[in-house]
Amino acid sequence: MTALVEARGLAHAYGTVPVLRGVDVALAPGKLVVVVGPNGAGKTTLVRVLSGVLRSDSGEVALAGAPLARRTRRDVARRLAVVPQESSVPFPFSVREMVALGRAPFLGAFGRESKDDVDRVDAALAALDLVGLAQRAYPTLSGGEKRRVLLARALAQGVDAWLLDEPTASMDLGHALFCFEWLAAWLRDSPSRGILLVTHELSLGARFADELILLVGGAVLARGAPADVLTPERIAEVYGVEARVERDASGRLLVSPLRSIR
Repeated sequence: MTALVEARGLAHAYGTVPVLRGVDVALAPGKLVVVVGPNGAGKTTLVRVLSGVLRSDSGEVALAGAPLARRTRRDVARRLAVVPQESSVPFPFSVREMVALGRAPFLGAFGRESKDDVDRVDAALAALDLVGLAQRAYPTLSGGEKRRVLLARALAQGVDAWLLDEPTASMDLGHALFCFEWLAAWLRDSPSRGILLVTHELSLGARFADELILLVGGAVLARGAPADVLTPERIAEVYGVEARVERDASGRLLVSPLRSIR
C-alpha cells in the first residue's frame, strides 16, 4: 500500500545548528501518527519539510508515491492539507472566508465557487462548531477558535492526507478532547485518510495514536505503540518529569505528571 506521505533520511540545519537528523516517517492510509517531543526537538521543522514549505538539506519526501519536489504547489494542495503552528493573514478575512480558502486549489480560472465548494465550506463550519462565528473577523478570535478555523479549512479542502502542527494549542480541555475525537471519527469514515499530528498533549496523543514518534534533538528516539514509547523512565529522561503512566477503564493510556525532577 502506497503511503500518503513518506520521508527517508531527512536532515536539516538552520545555519550550523542541526534540527533534523536522519528522520524517517511514513503516513499510511487509515492511520493517525502522533509526533511528540520537547520544545526544540524539530517537530515543526519536520511538518514544514513534509509539506514542502521547507526544503531539507538531505533526504527525500514522497507524496502519494511521487517525489514532493516534482509536484507543483497546486498539485500538492489538491492532495495534502496542512494546519501550521502559526497562521497570520494579511487581511481581516471573516471565518467563512478563511475556511473557503481550503477550496482555492480546486477553483476554476475565474475563481468562482461552485455549489459543491459552498456546500463543503458550510459542512466544515458546522463540523467544527463555527457556524455562529462565520461572519467574525478571523484576527479577532481567540487562539483556540483560530485553531478550529484552520481545521475547518483543512476539512473543506477535501483531501485525504493531513499534517497538523499542534492543532489543539490554546484550546480549552473540552475543545481539545472534542477535536481529537472528531479527528479519530474523520479517519474512521474513510480508509483512504491519514493524519500526522504534532502535539504536546501526551495523554490525548497516546489515547488516539496508532503510532507514536518521540522526537528528541532532531532524531527519532523511539517509535511504536504509545505504551512502548511513553514509559515513565523515558518521560523522565526526555522531559525531566516524574510521571505516572497507566491505563483507564477502556485500556487507553493516561500520562499524569507528578513533579519536575530537573
